[in-house]
Formats: sequence, C-alpha cells, structure tokens
Amino acid sequence: MANQEEVRDVYGYFEQKGNALCYRYEAERVRIEPWGADSLRVRAWKTAEMDQADWALIKPEKEITPEIEVREDGATIRNGKIRAEINLIGKIAFYNQKGELLLDEYVRNRKDMFGNTCSSLEIEAREFKPITGGDYRLTMRFVSTPEEKIYGMGQYQQPYLDVKGADLELAHRNSQASVPFMLSSLGYGFLWNNPAVGRVNFGKNITTWEAFSSKKLDYWITAGDTPAEIEEAYANATGKVPMMPEYAMGFWQCKLRYQTQEELLEVAREYKRRNLPISVIVVDFFHWPMQGEWKFDPTYWPDPDAMIKELKDMGIELMVSIWPTVDYRSENFNEMKSKGLLIRVDSGYPISMDFQGNTLHYDATNPEAREYVWEKAKKNYYDKGVKVFWLDEAEPEYTVYDFENYRYHLGPDIQVGNIYPVMYAKTFFDGMKAEGQENIINLLRCAWAGSQKYGALVWSGDIKSSFPSMKNQVAAGLNMGIAGIPWWTTDIGGFFGANINDPEFHELLVRWFEYGCFCPVMRLHGYRWPLQPQYGTTGGATCVSGAPNEVWSYTDQVCEILSDYLRLRERMLPYITELMEEAHEKGTPVMRPLFYDFPEDKESWNVETEYMFGPKVLVKPITDADARETDVYLPGGASWTNAWTGETFEGGQKVHVAAPIEQIPLFTRDGYKLPMK
Repeated sequence: MANQEEVRDVYGYFEQKGNALCYRYEAERVRIEPWGADSLRVRAWKTAEMDQADWALIKPEKEITPEIEVREDGATIRNGKIRAEINLIGKIAFYNQKGELLLDEYVRNRKDMFGNTCSSLEIEAREFKPITGGDYRLTMRFVSTPEEKIYGMGQYQQPYLDVKGADLELAHRNSQASVPFMLSSLGYGFLWNNPAVGRVNFGKNITTWEAFSSKKLDYWITAGDTPAEIEEAYANATGKVPMMPEYAMGFWQCKLRYQTQEELLEVAREYKRRNLPISVIVVDFFHWPMQGEWKFDPTYWPDPDAMIKELKDMGIELMVSIWPTVDYRSENFNEMKSKGLLIRVDSGYPISMDFQGNTLHYDATNPEAREYVWEKAKKNYYDKGVKVFWLDEAEPEYTVYDFENYRYHLGPDIQVGNIYPVMYAKTFFDGMKAEGQENIINLLRCAWAGSQKYGALVWSGDIKSSFPSMKNQVAAGLNMGIAGIPWWTTDIGGFFGANINDPEFHELLVRWFEYGCFCPVMRLHGYRWPLQPQYGTTGGATCVSGAPNEVWSYTDQVCEILSDYLRLRERMLPYITELMEEAHEKGTPVMRPLFYDFPEDKESWNVETEYMFGPKVLVKPITDADARETDVYLPGGASWTNAWTGETFEGGQKVHVAAPIEQIPLFTRDGYKLPMK
C-alpha cells in the first residue's frame, strides 16, 4: 500500500497573492478571493494567462483582507460569513460562519488515497476538456444535497418555482432568459459567471454546470442568514436597477400593432375620454420603412413630433419598438457590414433571421456598433421626445438557434452569447445617460446577470394565451426576481392564440389582468384575432396587425372589471413607489416568493402559487379556468386581512376563500390596508 509521501507528486501547491488564495497543479491555476462582504469569487484556468473579463461582476469599492491559512493538509480562506477549504488535491468546500457545509465540489479519483473521496471513477470536479484547436468545454461538478431547494436562474417556460431536479439550458430563446444566479435554502447564493451557452443539471446526486466553450471557470458564492441578505449581496456584486420613473409604475397600453399615427392617437384619446388611467402607449414593430432603419415611416407616421407632443399633453409617454435586425435592403446595411458592426456566421450564407426579409443582427458586443445604433435612434426618436424604448428580439432571436455558427466582436456566440441582451440594454442606457437622463427604463425580451444595472425591464416573450401558460409566468416572474431582475412583466392575456370574441379568452384576460395589476409593470399586449385589414402595401405595412386590444375591446362586463383594476393600480402608486425605491437601493425583488419575507416559516418554502407584492401584500393569482374559490396559505409570524372582506386571520394556516371572476385573492399584513376603493 502506498503511503502519503509516495503519492505527494499528485498534490498541488498553495500560495497567498495579495488578498487571494492561489492553488496550482500541472496546468491548472485556481484563484479564490473576497468579492464583496461574505462572498468569494473562484476562478480557474489552464491557459497561459487568466482571461481578465469580469462579465456580470462589478469590482468591489473596497479591497477586503480575508483570513488565509496555509497548512500541510490544505488551505483556508475566510471572508465574513463564508469560508472556503481547499485540500491538497484541489477540492474546494464552502462553509458558513456556523461551520455548516454549504457547497462541496464533487471529486471521485485516487489522487488522495487517504481521503474520503478516493474512488476509481476518476471524475474531476473542475473538468477542462480541450476543444481541438480552440479553448475548453468546461464542466463544474458539486455534491448535491437532495433536500435542498433552489430558486432563481431566470425565466423558463415551466411551472416550477423550486428548480431542484431541473435540467436547464444556459441559453436565451424567445420567452427563455438564462440568468444563472441561484438562491439555496441552505443559506447561500451562487452565480455562474460565464456567458457561454451550456447547461446546468440540479440532479439528486450531482449538480453539474457546463459551458460548451470557455476560457476559464468563474463563479461567485455568498453566504447569508436570510434570503434578503443573500439577494442584497448579489445586487451589490452585479448592480442595482435605477429608480423607476413614476410614469412607468402605471398602466402601459400596447398591441400588435398600431398601423398609423392617427390610430394610436385615437386610442390614447379614448382612454382620456373614458377617464381611465394610462401612463404609456406603444408603437410596436414595423412602424419603420425597413428593419435596420431606426425611424418612423413617413407614409404612416407623417408627423411624429406632433404625435409625441399631443401624447405628452395628455400625460402619456410614447414607447417605440427597436429591433436589432438589419435588412440587406436597408439604407444602413452596407455601411454596417463594411465596418464590421454586424454579427457574422462561421459557415453558410450570412443570414441570422429571415422574418420579413433577410437580416443580420447588429453586434451589441461591439462598442462601435452600439454607438452607431444609438446615434440613429437618438436622431430619429430621442431628439423628438421618446424617452423609453422597447428593445425587442434581445436574445437575440434567430430563425435557427445554431449557437455554434454565430460569431460576435467579443468571441463565438457559443462562448459569449448570453451577454448579448446585457450589451443591447447598455447600448441605449449609455446613450440616454450621456444625454443627462436619469431613472432610465427600457423594455427587453431577455436578460442575463447584470442586465438590471442598465435599466432593463424584462418581459416574458411571445407566450401562448392559455391558463397553463399564465401559470408558467407566475413561476418565471418570481424566479427572475430572485435571479436579480426586479423589473419584470408579461403580455397581459398572453401573446398569441386568442380570439377577442371568445368568452373563454375573456375569462383568461380578466384573470391575467388581475395578476398584472400586481406585477412590477402592468402592460396589456397581444397578437389578437381576427386580424385587421392590411393598411398599405409599402414599408412596414407588409406586416399585418392583430385585432383591437384595448380594455373596451371585449364586453362591457370585461371592460368594467379591467377598469376597476386600472384604478386600483393608480391608487397603489404610493406603495409601488416604496417598492421601487427598495429595489433601487437594495436590489430587493418587487414580487417574491413567500419565503423571502418569512424564511423561518418552513411551509412558505413549499408554496409556489402565491407571492408577496412587497412586504405587505400577499397575492394568489387564479390560474385555472372556471375557478371561483381557492386555498391560500398565510405565513406564520404575521396576522392577515382579506382585502375584499376585511376578515382577519392569524398566520401559519391555510384558509379557503371565494374568488369570483372580478376578485383576485389578496391578503394584507399586520393591519396594512390596500386602497380598494
């Protein structure tokens, strides 16, 4: 039998460099260092030099001096409430200040014959598998704790709030946003700080993170006593949203699509005639002559200056749709292609999307391309008074999601592609900030870690108009908030598959509108049937328009219910303002699972169909057709009042309540009163 001296050649070496603990064995280098209070950043690489990209992370304002100890059997680094232990074969484990194990790398090899992970399986925790002629396919394995619950990770079209056991693609698609930050019920938060396309599997036995092409391993971990502590540490590490402007907290009217200037203005005027609250109205896509020409088509929008002035006189902001696609026939295509401002393909003819023309996306990872697009938008929109933009197609969406075929300024899509929506948001945020605008907000269809600091309001994409789809959005919105994206919303009523004359859709619309009233942003949108007659044959008019989608477009009964919720939203603005201040100052999710406010209540970690809208209002969306009653769990540690009946209950119990079509179950905490009338 070998002794420890005989296997010493398989052990690595430690040293302290500044405030970092460093480990090396063969070609691998590992660096563990403080990155904010109670947090550590871990990087590993096998290249000659470490890639210096910080991706989602912001450099801490103050350098922290950790406690570092190097021993014969390994090394320790401690930063506040978190401690990392690394042994002689390089296996890392993380503990909280109580000495409780939070996360442990999964190693099964024979490098340490005397260690408890000695095994003939020969599986490494950190696996760098070389890609011939390129970088590495990266795999990171951790030991799984079966009873652990995991939340966050962004927006996926499935109904599960707890994603333990889930297999998630780390890639963006229309209605899917990969934001790879997870919050664990064990008391830690973990960011996979790598924008490569990949996967994560939160298995029962092993948690496996993969990046299909990468230069380095990079993750960030924090420990906290409460979910709020963890969330705030993450916000400090990746950035916080600006303060939401007052108008954005109200009601947004939108449809696919207003075809003319006069049609849009008449809708705005009708809201005012009916004395209904409205804050924002939207000019959707194909108001332009062609994709890649960021301007109004004068045939259908002859006097945008007058339109914007009339809207502002009514107290309504105009939001304008921007697409990143550039048509081969557009006035800007040749110049942008010549200057290298468009994304490229590694094989085949360079087309990334063929909707309404052959197009390539502008390369948002290229600073010159960002400046070019902003200057066009500034001249044709911003200088006319447009101060909020709808940055659509932000994944970016491709006709075919061949991630390995596209190439950006910063590298191959498969290696850096998930950063695209961040850079898309940055394009407009930086331009607007340079003009002196504060409280910037823009609507995007996707996000990655850090998008929030660029004023990104994310919505859940082109989703089906159905109750199961609505149920998916409840989980998606809560997990987006936990993933650090506090500004989130949906297309109220869903995007496609609804006829405005269908009574079953009327019920869905009402229930979704009720839910939308208690989302960070309340926005009505959709591609409704029957389609409207095409208005014109040139420019953007080649794209059809859906049926009317205003609150009065359905029945009088539907209109009355929707109008009541518009007024309720308006009365809640002082409370919503408080929530937006908290999101801006601390990174607090506006809507969040029950456990966020009641972590000591064990049952609150199991509830997936209710949420808190701020600290004082509990919401139970009705996501089933024909439901007129439901059970609601009221967390312990507070007293609760039914906002509709005034009946009061002590927490820690489930109650059965009525849910007529005009009422979403609402409970308020410890005597707080919603302005129901």
